[in-house]
Amino acid sequence: MAMDKLFHQPSQRVLDTLNESFKDYQPGQLILATAGISLATAYIYGQLTHKVPWPERIKKSFFRLARKLPQVKAQIEAETEKVRSSFCKEMLEPTNELPDLLELPDSKMTTEQVLELTQTYLGCGEFDWKQGTFSGTVYNGSDELTELITKVYGMAAWTNPLHPDAFPGIRKMEAEIVRMCCNLFNGGPTSCGCVTSGGTESIILAIKAYRDYAREVKGIENPNIIVPITSHAAFDKGADILGIQIKHVPVDPVTQRVNLKKMRSMINSSTCMLLGSAPQFPHGSIDDIEGIAELGLKYDIPVHVDACLGGFLIPFMKDAGYPLKPFDFSVPGVTSISCDTHKYGFAPKGSSVILYSKPEYRHMQWFTFPDWPGGIYATATISGSRAGGIVAACWAALMSFGRQGYVESTRAIIDTTRYIEKGVRDIEGIYIMGVPEVCVISLGSDQFNIYGLSDGLKKRGWNLNALQFPSAIHLCVTFLQTQDGVADKFINDVKEITATCLADPKACDVGSAAVYGMAQSLPDRSIVDQITRAYLDSLYAIKSLQ
Repeated sequence: MAMDKLFHQPSQRVLDTLNESFKDYQPGQLILATAGISLATAYIYGQLTHKVPWPERIKKSFFRLARKLPQVKAQIEAETEKVRSSFCKEMLEPTNELPDLLELPDSKMTTEQVLELTQTYLGCGEFDWKQGTFSGTVYNGSDELTELITKVYGMAAWTNPLHPDAFPGIRKMEAEIVRMCCNLFNGGPTSCGCVTSGGTESIILAIKAYRDYAREVKGIENPNIIVPITSHAAFDKGADILGIQIKHVPVDPVTQRVNLKKMRSMINSSTCMLLGSAPQFPHGSIDDIEGIAELGLKYDIPVHVDACLGGFLIPFMKDAGYPLKPFDFSVPGVTSISCDTHKYGFAPKGSSVILYSKPEYRHMQWFTFPDWPGGIYATATISGSRAGGIVAACWAALMSFGRQGYVESTRAIIDTTRYIEKGVRDIEGIYIMGVPEVCVISLGSDQFNIYGLSDGLKKRGWNLNALQFPSAIHLCVTFLQTQDGVADKFINDVKEITATCLADPKACDVGSAAVYGMAQSLPDRSIVDQITRAYLDSLYAIKSLQ
């Protein structure tokens, strides 16, 4: 009774005070005011937790209105059409001599005819990736491996992991791929995962798992993820598709590793995932995985390690003579890892793995629909039906190389990367960005437009990746660059073209240099988005329809 009085008396005093304060208002006025305040509060909360920050939305609204002005709209459309035409011309040129096939053939083609036509199509283009002149793109490509995975894929061409009862061997292969990868990354007995179609799907599935975990387990309705600004764009794609907010953390301007203090300051009660890359794509630096994992443990937030690029290098680097700081499930706090088997695992394109430290996270990745009239529906990945041939070919690549084979290929690739790094580091006029710890070497310049170097290399058969914010280019070293003479040719070509650029810096402001320079200078990023869409449209260009 004493306790009741203790709590009742203050509550009553508060009620009496409120009644006295609002005694001159009608009940209807109080109801409307309460409803208005509630709606305003809900609106403000919605704006603050929106997946796009309010300053960005205001900026986009301003530019959207500006683009509606007749003169601005006409100029943008004219420039976009010029770019579209240029893209289409570039895409069509390598196949200009081939007729357009717009309808199904009237009659069946023979096997020989199909193979001959296929050979013609695949022979188009001026670049020869087999010479090791491409950054990334093809990570092995040996004739022996090609023959093996082609035969294995053919044996499993009609299989589908969606039907494990019909194809139990494919199910076993996938389970074994996952288990091998879990063990590579020091996963314990509870570690698990699945095979996906590529790094983007692995990343999107991890985001989905943590979004749903936050909602169902922690009661966070509008979760957000925090990633370094250098993280792969697939994280932005995943956040966009899944409708959640993504926060980008600045990186150290020298090492290009994520700034842990900035990451910690962005964490709030709605954060459902932290990210570190091992390595990150633009500059090849490995984020401080241990530091990020400590933040995850401190704030009870899952930590994902994106090892899509170097996933079949970094587990073998210690044995290859290049030890790294801990980056995998051996680090307390790391809860998931994405790793592309179709890169340095040398499997055919279309295979990756997403791994989790425990089944509770993977359960959130599944999609189930028990009420479908077609039966109880459940899938492990975004796709329903999947190519069992890819699973089998991936499994075959892992079997073919084994641990020893991957250690040897890793040693050759890292040796070559370090050799190229040493060779270009002292070239006057350029510098290396970040810390090339694994397979990526990023080049910048403060004396000329670095894209001019990329254009010059392209004329000599090289195909490098262009980066932005800040301007740079990079070479992703693959097994093809370990061939005799390839690394020396690259170093010499960079040296000679850099000397030319230094002699006439203005000559470097044309070609892709001009395009990238213009794209980075535009404050309205939606214009860049529009130009990019024109590029994507050009991928489906048909000569006779232009």
